[in-house]
Amino acid sequence: MTETTLIHWLQRTFEIEERGSSVRTELLAGLTTYMAMSYILLVNPAILSVTGMDQGAVLAATCFASAFATLWMAVHANYPVALAPGMGQNFFFAFTICGPVTAGGYGYGWEQALAAVVIAGGLFVLASIWKLRTRLIESIPDHLKKSMAVGIGLLIAIVGLRWGGIVAAAPGIHIGLGDLGSKAALLTLFGLTVTSILTVLRIDAAIVVGILASAIVAMITGLTEFQGVFGLPDSLTAGLFAADFKGLFEQQDILAIVFVILFVDLFDTVGTLIGVSERAGLSVDGQLPRSREAFLADAAGSVVSGLAGTSTVTSYVESAAGVQAGGRTGLASVATAFLLAISVFFYPLLRVVGGGLDVGDGVTLYPTLAPALILVGVFMMASVGDIKWSEPHQAIPAFLTIIMMPLTTSITEGIAFGFISTSVLYLMSGRGRELHWGAHLVAGFFLARFVWF
Repeated sequence: MTETTLIHWLQRTFEIEERGSSVRTELLAGLTTYMAMSYILLVNPAILSVTGMDQGAVLAATCFASAFATLWMAVHANYPVALAPGMGQNFFFAFTICGPVTAGGYGYGWEQALAAVVIAGGLFVLASIWKLRTRLIESIPDHLKKSMAVGIGLLIAIVGLRWGGIVAAAPGIHIGLGDLGSKAALLTLFGLTVTSILTVLRIDAAIVVGILASAIVAMITGLTEFQGVFGLPDSLTAGLFAADFKGLFEQQDILAIVFVILFVDLFDTVGTLIGVSERAGLSVDGQLPRSREAFLADAAGSVVSGLAGTSTVTSYVESAAGVQAGGRTGLASVATAFLLAISVFFYPLLRVVGGGLDVGDGVTLYPTLAPALILVGVFMMASVGDIKWSEPHQAIPAFLTIIMMPLTTSITEGIAFGFISTSVLYLMSGRGRELHWGAHLVAGFFLARFVWF
């Protein structure tokens, strides 16, 4: 196949000319999306490693599952949307499902958490085939949708501040100011400054550039050592097919955990697809063409992610960076998928960039990655302005949802407080019929969980 023939084939297959783009523009857009989202390749292994998972194996699983789901999105939906383990989902996996009971977690093993991811993914597939996603979304009041994003953002930001040594556990209080003169804190502040400036200047790959700048400074100052560029992790398959379904079904809170995984991924996917498609001009009369195929890409990716050994894959809002660069078709996602797939071969470099810093007393900090978490938290605060704070029956549940997530280090508890308080306040104020019956049902489920479990 000649170069000209290949270009014509790509143009026909991905409807490139019909959408006002070109092969070159699509490939550059795919590269832009990869640069904007590639921080997850550094952050995700670090987050999941707190559960005892092997960082190298998590990186391999992250690369494979992300590439698989992104390629599915490209081929079947023809959307310029990339997928990878979601920020928020990985925190729920590490700090809530696998977190110690004394710290507000469920105390599950990571193998059981992977099983929950697979089950939730399977339910996603059914929901996508039967078009249940839209009905599920309609049952959730808007103020809870917005407040969940804000609460997760606060949780992520606080973990970032702790990983950077900016704040730390303090006697008598939940958290206090860390040692700002420490090398870890200074490196975090440097990275946060660089990343913030680049963000203000609207540089698409601001987070990645900030991480790389911090890594270079860390190597110059001797905090980390350069270990090469090319190489594979020692263990590629430690998490492959490790899901423990038997152990999961022996737990009491399995329904709550699977529900939250479903719930968070549901809104991540819908919100991202709507936002990116609007910006790309792909929506028709407010509807998403091939939305079923797009949802199936996300659902299939979730199943594969659990089987491969990582947290739930979801559509990435950073895909908007590629759209801004001109991406309009699935060819951009093909380019992104290729780059995600080959990233595993750069493990030594990624390990230097995203590795932890042992500061003693069993504490490991991640000053090169901390600014990324803090900035992700900032971005997720955008929804707070959409909450009707002048309406107490919405403001109170929204506030409880937001504040309980970081204080309990649990996304589940924040959602539970939000649903229960919403149902109670709507019923007590005579607005019970204004709330979808599904929301009352979910509130009853969470209330029963608190009372009997």
